Amino acid sequence: MSNLVFNEYDQLRTVALRSARAAFESDLRITHEWEPLRFHEPPEIDAAILEHTEFVEILLNDGADIHYLSSDDTLTLDSIYTRDSLIVSPDGLIRCSMGRRSRNQEPQINASALERLGFHVTGEIVLPGTLEGGDFIWLDRHTAAVGLGPRTNSEGIRQLQEILGSTVELHIVPLPQPDHPEDVFHLMSMISPLDHDLALIYRPLMPAGFIRWLASRNIQFVDVPETEFVPMGCNVLATGPRRLLMLDKLPLTREKLMAAGCTVRTYKGDEISRKGEGGPTCLTRPLTRVASDDS
Repeated sequence: MSNLVFNEYDQLRTVALRSARAAFESDLRITHEWEPLRFHEPPEIDAAILEHTEFVEILLNDGADIHYLSSDDTLTLDSIYTRDSLIVSPDGLIRCSMGRRSRNQEPQINASALERLGFHVTGEIVLPGTLEGGDFIWLDRHTAAVGLGPRTNSEGIRQLQEILGSTVELHIVPLPQPDHPEDVFHLMSMISPLDHDLALIYRPLMPAGFIRWLASRNIQFVDVPETEFVPMGCNVLATGPRRLLMLDKLPLTREKLMAAGCTVRTYKGDEISRKGEGGPTCLTRPLTRVASDDS
């Protein structure tokens, strides 16, 4: 791990996950929580466990080491979406301040578990600031984008910039409001970096200034078709440059990605992804990536 990088597309080396068994825990938890958390339907726990196991197998086959986060009575079904509670920076982990109050315990619980494994916490976002990991993407070690929207506010972004320091250019992206105040729309709902010069986007919701900024960095785009945006066609995890993991049943997006020179694997996420609207980027908290020639 001599060549750590900070982006969303190089070789994924270590990643934190919470299993479906640990997050969903029991039929009782599911029954109590799925409607308040605005899941579309209650997940079926046995099917969810199987789906998550198969999801993990793909990551392991791609060379990633998995750090499992344990269950906790203070967590909710949403804790399966480990991206949101932490940001990884060159100086260490940053604990987020969750825009959804029911997730308030996740940053501390997840960070403490990773500290026991040797990861360092360098800072945290505190109220009235809010910031969730799904609203943040690294382009390179000195350049990142953050979404300003329902889960991440201006004060959270101010604190984030202070923690990251002046050597990191932080591009702020205004996000649209969701239909319901408890629904989620993260920056990564409309963009997934695939390589240093390629990103998957849903253009109708992308601010023109953000597109121009990305294009000025010589990034080209694959556009998610209209019919596959709501089913999370834009939520794609790169485990290496143009080596991608995405939900199944998205044939148009998959075909366009393959035409752009990408290798695409799919997983069944009816229980762990579709019912809670959290795709492969949401299910994973990448901790370390290495430059592809160092993998």
